[in-house]
Amino acid sequence: MKVTSQAPRRLWIVALMSPFLACNVAAQVPIPPGGYDVTAETVLPHLEEALRYATTHTRECLREPDATRLFPLLLQPSFVGCQLVPAETAGDKLRFVLRCANPEAATGSAVFTVSQHKFSAVLKLKMGGKNMTLSQKLTGTRVRSC
Repeated sequence: MKVTSQAPRRLWIVALMSPFLACNVAAQVPIPPGGYDVTAETVLPHLEEALRYATTHTRECLREPDATRLFPLLLQPSFVGCQLVPAETAGDKLRFVLRCANPEAATGSAVFTVSQHKFSAVLKLKMGGKNMTLSQKLTGTRVRSC
C-alpha cells in the first residue's frame, strides 16, 4: 500500500495563491469623501537632473480610498503584488509599510496626514536588488462634493 502526503501539494497551492491573497487587502485612509485636486510629486534621485522630478495634477472623487491606490507610483507594473498595510500610528500621522508578495521587489513606507479639507502623504521606496531609492509626495485639497 502506497501512502502519499498532501502537505507538499498544499504548500504549492498556498505559494501560488499568496500574491493574490496579499493584493486583496485594502488599507483605507480616512479621508473625508469628496472631489479633490491631487498633486503627485515623484522624485527619482538616481536619474540625471532633467529627468529626476515629475509632477502630475489630477481631480479625483475619493470615497474611502485605499492607501496603495492613492499613489500613482504603486500602480506601475514593478509594484504588482505590493500593498501598503497599516503600521503604528503616532499622533495625527497615519503610518503604513509596503508589503510585497515578493519580498525582494521593494521595501518602503508611507505617512499620511489628514484634516477636514486636505491630506498629504509621503511614500519612500527602495527597489530590491537595485539599491535604487525613489519617493512620491501627494497633496490633496477638497474642492467639491462628488
